[in-house]
Amino acid sequence: MPRLHLKPELRILGIDDSPLLSKDILVVGAVMRGGDWLEGVVRTCITKDGLDATDKLAEMVTRSKHFGQIRVVMLNGVTMGGFNVVDMDVLSDKTGTPVISVMRRMPDMPSIRNALNNLSEPDLRYGLILKAGKAVEVSTTRGEPVFIQYKGIDEASAVEIVRSSSTHSRIPEPVRVAHLIATGIVLGESSRRV
Repeated sequence: MPRLHLKPELRILGIDDSPLLSKDILVVGAVMRGGDWLEGVVRTCITKDGLDATDKLAEMVTRSKHFGQIRVVMLNGVTMGGFNVVDMDVLSDKTGTPVISVMRRMPDMPSIRNALNNLSEPDLRYGLILKAGKAVEVSTTRGEPVFIQYKGIDEASAVEIVRSSSTHSRIPEPVRVAHLIATGIVLGESSRRV
């Protein structure tokens, strides 16, 4: 896979979901130049524990006025709205952009597998989680590492993007800002922890 040409102000769409307070879950995207400049906000809704996250996110990205400028889509994990799993390969294909998933800690796969047994299509959901690939540890400039998965981009570029956009915490700023906006809208006040 060719190395992505990285500019300091690469436009990244960070995506996170809101707290799980109803069946319809708000998902917010923060369009940022690198880890410093917020340029726009987009939103969509997905079904709690549903199977529509990939399609809804792809539609949110491609219908945005920012679509032509977005160079990377960055997710807060591959599951949104509970266990509505994003197919990172399909999202990358539908948007024509690399996709990076960022996590605070390595997932506990046995616990995830057990929880999925309480939902419809547990094998499909688990398969999508495994399909996201092996998580890679990335040390950022802010203390503890994060763990990433990536599609449509080489590992070195994905690591560089995560590091350069982690300007205020170990979580990349586009994902952190999306989290603050989503929780603020739903709860009336933002939550600090991503």
